[in-house]
Formats: sequence, C-alpha cells, structure tokens
Amino acid sequence: MRAPWWFVVPAAAMYLFVVVVPSLRGAVYSFTDWNGMSAEWDFVGIANFVEVVTDRRALAALRNTVVLAAVVTIVQNVIGLLLALALNSVFRSRFVLRVVFFAPVVLTPLVSGYIWSYLLAPRGAVNQALISLGLEGWTRDWLGDPATALYAICLSIIWQFSGYSMVIFLAGLQAIPEDVLEAATIDGAGAWRRFWNVVLPLLNGAVVINLMLSLIGGLKQFDQVMAMTGGGPGIATETISTTIYKNAFSSGEYPVSIALAVVMTMVIAILATIQYRLTLRKAD
Repeated sequence: MRAPWWFVVPAAAMYLFVVVVPSLRGAVYSFTDWNGMSAEWDFVGIANFVEVVTDRRALAALRNTVVLAAVVTIVQNVIGLLLALALNSVFRSRFVLRVVFFAPVVLTPLVSGYIWSYLLAPRGAVNQALISLGLEGWTRDWLGDPATALYAICLSIIWQFSGYSMVIFLAGLQAIPEDVLEAATIDGAGAWRRFWNVVLPLLNGAVVINLMLSLIGGLKQFDQVMAMTGGGPGIATETISTTIYKNAFSSGEYPVSIALAVVMTMVIAILATIQYRLTLRKAD
C-alpha cells in the first residue's frame, strides 16, 4: 500500500508550478525594471515600492479599497446575521427564503455588476422607482457621480454576498445546543440578553470567518468595479486590483504593478494568518 501523501503529490505539483513559482518570480520582478517582454532586466532595489507609496493614483486606489472593504465587511455581516437569525426560526417558508437569499451568490461578480449597472443607470429601475414615488429630486447618475459611485459598487457586492454570510451564521446558530438557550430563558434572560450573552459568544467562530472572508474579498475586489465603472468617474472607484491591471496592461508599468500586487498579497496573507490564529484559539 502506498503512503497516503502520494495522493497529494499531483495537486501539490500543480499548485507549485501554477501558483508558487509564478508568485516567487513576481516577487523578484518587483525589484527590477523588467518591461514585461524582454529577457533582460536590472535590479532597481525598492524603487518600485517607493513609486507605489508616492503615486497619487495608487494612494487613491488604496483609500477606495479600504473604504469599500470596510463598508462591505460591516454591512454584509450585519445583514447576513439578521437574515440568519430570522431564518433560523421555525416557519413554513424558511427553506424557500434561504434559497432566495442565497441565490445571488451563485452569480459571477461580473454578472452581478452588469445587473446593478442596469438598475443604477440614469434611466434605470432605481431612478424610475424614485420618480414613481414622487422623489425626482433624489434621482441621479449613481455610477457617474464620484460621491455615490463607490457606494453603489458596495451595494452590488453586499447584495450578492450577504447570503453567503447568512449561510455561515446559520450553520453556527444551528450548532448552538438548544438546552443552553432554554437554560438562559429559565434564568430570566430576555431575547436581547440571550443573543448578546449566549448566542453571540457561541457564534465567535462564524463571526471571525465571515469578517475575514468579506474583508479579504473587499480588498481584492476587481470584477464588479470593472463591470460597473471601470474605475471611474476619474479615479473615484479605482481599487488596488484595478490599478494593478491598468498599470500592467494599459500603461505597461509591469514592475510597479507587480510591486503593488506583492504589497496586496502580503496584506491578505497577514489577514489570513490572523483568521487562522483566531480560529485555532476558538477551537481550543
């Protein structure tokens, strides 16, 4: 009988050559002046990283990415938790509603972005609904206004992935022993105290997972931004991912793009490590 680790060799080899090797080569190129085509390049030290932290567009993209990730993380998890609490109750249509709220998750982010681009267009469904309610003064070009474009993208992301957070919270809620809740009720705890002092602490693992997944997803957001605004108007909705793409394939600034990608990868790796540590602590 062969050793069990032989079964992971094909997948490990694929991961090594498709992910690890290109990532390491990219990290090396971030310290060079490679133009993306030539086989010759020179080391330039940290010059590319200096350009990243001094470039106005990159800094604007960083700010937008932080705002987007923060808004999406907070709102998506609040909505997901509220949906999970509501649909954890026993009523006839709860299974149908779970499917309905989870359904947007199966769409690709690109499709979700196109749907919301149509809804938020100047003559789209949102503005038409406002007009029909007599709120013409509230209508606007939601994706063409720098003040609202980024939050419109946040709305699209939250709509698509709140159901994903709901499922994780729902799994956590259903793992809570019923006798624990009954004991809290017998002790005189009301609905709010049961939630705050019993349910929420027992949901700690689900909370950590949801927060980290939504935060990391927000930090690397690309598809919906490109589908809805392309980073515009101006640079109002540029994110780190769209800046990497445009620097590499529009401006030909490959080393700067790679340096920015390395920075983003390190940030996400740190967050993933934090999530892993917190999850282990919860398991212990």
